[in-house]
Amino acid sequence: MTTTSTTSTTTSDGLITTEYELRHRRIAAGEARSAVFRRVYQAPIEDVWDACTDVDRLRRWYAPVEGDLRVGGRFTQGDFGPGQVLRCEAPRLLTVELGGSDGVPGPDEIELRLTPGPDGSTVFEFEHATTLDSHEIGGQIFDAVYCMGGGYGPRLVTLEQHLRGELPDDVDPRLLHLREELQPAIEHSMAALAELLAADKAAGSEE
Repeated sequence: MTTTSTTSTTTSDGLITTEYELRHRRIAAGEARSAVFRRVYQAPIEDVWDACTDVDRLRRWYAPVEGDLRVGGRFTQGDFGPGQVLRCEAPRLLTVELGGSDGVPGPDEIELRLTPGPDGSTVFEFEHATTLDSHEIGGQIFDAVYCMGGGYGPRLVTLEQHLRGELPDDVDPRLLHLREELQPAIEHSMAALAELLAADKAAGSEE
């Protein structure tokens, strides 16, 4: 079952559309729900791939990534936790597992899919699947998929700025949630996922 919706976020150069989907699928750890973020960047696929796989560039717009990003390699990414690279087919596909150790699959899996778009652009599709139902943040319990909106919403914008060479020098990717100019991106992303989750719950109750 797949539930879809589309919303928009505003960046410094106008209105950029992000498409969101909620999917159900199985990963190594079991049955999972996944949030899909799809967006077109006006940059060649090689540059988008490099921005998403080069440690130094990831530290600018995404998170303080450290470690080995080759297949089988393990890495850390600040508050996003540790992971392992499962599959890498440059410049189109990267699959990583989050958490897990000693042969026990982690509860989350992320897949980045890139395809060339028109006029030298790149279609960016990012899917985060989780077997977890919820997360605790600040003493409150939130749906695990809903929480993804707050994490990835602003990073879709900082990646856009990074690719354009417009990312402010003072941006700390660990503190994006505190930047006033990124609040609309966070709110729009979380609202889109909340809508999808509500539709998914309603569809489930009808089965």
